[in-house]
Amino acid sequence: MNAGHRDRPGGTGVLAGRAVARVGFGAMQLSGPGGRAAPAVRTAIAVLRRAADLGVNHIDTAHFYGAGRANELIRAALSPYPDGLVLVSKVGAEEDAQGKLHPAQRPEQLRAGVEANLRSLGVDQVSVVNLRRLDGPPGIRAEGDQVVDLDSQLAEMAALRDEGKIGGIGLSNVSLEQLRQALPAGVACVQNAYNVLDRSGEALLALCGEHGIAWVPFFPLGSGFPGTAKVTEHPTVTAVATALGCTPAQVGLAWLLHRDPRILLIPGTASLAHLEDNVAVSRVHLDPETAAALDSLA
Repeated sequence: MNAGHRDRPGGTGVLAGRAVARVGFGAMQLSGPGGRAAPAVRTAIAVLRRAADLGVNHIDTAHFYGAGRANELIRAALSPYPDGLVLVSKVGAEEDAQGKLHPAQRPEQLRAGVEANLRSLGVDQVSVVNLRRLDGPPGIRAEGDQVVDLDSQLAEMAALRDEGKIGGIGLSNVSLEQLRQALPAGVACVQNAYNVLDRSGEALLALCGEHGIAWVPFFPLGSGFPGTAKVTEHPTVTAVATALGCTPAQVGLAWLLHRDPRILLIPGTASLAHLEDNVAVSRVHLDPETAAALDSLA
């Protein structure tokens, strides 16, 4: 395994001051999200090791993915971790014994979430930890004592960074105003919904560009939640895929790489074949006419 592979999938981006492949890997599917069956341990480990072999050195995870399952698989597959591997996790929710997610927004819960990630990953520091806000969709929402002001959360995250338990602070599911509010604390990345059919985050992407913040879209193909438009089913996307001899998923991912150099991808899969397709997206070329056609979809 060589996380410092010189031929990084998608080219090279920057995350928290570290060079990473622009095509990374999202570990959520390894935990069997949404009641789906989790892949066999052997399969999950093979996918993770193959990703590293292909030059992927940015892995996105969370302890609340399967109550530590995703993190434990990463540890089993890749520890001792190779030089250059950037592990990114998130806090703000927790999973109960029945596999149901609940908000965990209070500062002491954020700290407990970081500690849980450190234990399950087997590290002294997580490269970046994203604070997942739950003010609105998609997913669960904060209510009651889980409605916490952002400044209190950022103060706790900054303390964890000062203690060396996290390397950088990320934000997830935030508004433009919240990102502006958080800038003085130092933000390494933002994870928000964004894809060829959903440009609602365009202003946030522009602000990230002004401040050198990585933009890491979650569900880059738009299929994460019920009722969300699926990029791979849009007729223009499928027509482009046919013309280019690639898959609709590759078209959607290629558009993101083409859209802005600060965009880092974390497509998830429990399939070796899909992993190979995701990594190969850097070979999909969008000429100006094709890119313009995709740009016009939203």
